[in-house]
Amino acid sequence: MILSCIGHAKFLVELESGLRILTDPYDPSCGYPVTPVAADVVLVSHGHHDHAAVETVPGEPRIIKEAGKYTLSPDVKVTAIEACHDDKGGAQRGKNLLFLIEAEGLRVAHLGDLGHLPTEEQVKALAPLDAVMIPVGGFFTIDAPTAKQVAEMLQARIVLPMHYRSAATEGWPIGTLDQFTSLYAEKAEELDLLRLTAGDMACQPHLAVLKPQSLRD
Repeated sequence: MILSCIGHAKFLVELESGLRILTDPYDPSCGYPVTPVAADVVLVSHGHHDHAAVETVPGEPRIIKEAGKYTLSPDVKVTAIEACHDDKGGAQRGKNLLFLIEAEGLRVAHLGDLGHLPTEEQVKALAPLDAVMIPVGGFFTIDAPTAKQVAEMLQARIVLPMHYRSAATEGWPIGTLDQFTSLYAEKAEELDLLRLTAGDMACQPHLAVLKPQSLRD
């Protein structure tokens, strides 16, 4: 499995079988350059412009945007778990989906715009995780200290921050990446991509920052 960040909360998950899963594509108003990324499946956590721009994905990918269990192939499963975009039961910003991808003996989650501590039921469905893509910027989502707490609750072996203020989202009222990474004793490892196999997890960093490809292309 190869994980790469396109920008914001848009990640690409590539499997050995060739299956490509894309998360939360954004539109041009997000601030990151929109780079066409081919995918077989697109996961959409909620309907906001910076997470649901499926029209930017070439071809005719399968779109998953409702809670439920999905079998993409005999050995690839996706579970979409309903959560909220805020800590008011969705009253402020609506619902949000948490995605669990199970493939190649790995459990990887993308939390979309999670806005609250996960419930006991949500933790039970997700944990333990080999890797988690987690929002850390606050204001629209959980903030940096809460994100660290959530990653611990979910027993995440690798923590991949997303949805933070960067050069592309300079005007956004959200926190910066270092406000999250500074909470950890270890230095975050900056990577172009993360290659995972079930047998090499002991060699992986606990905290990793995947450099946005859209800012490098």
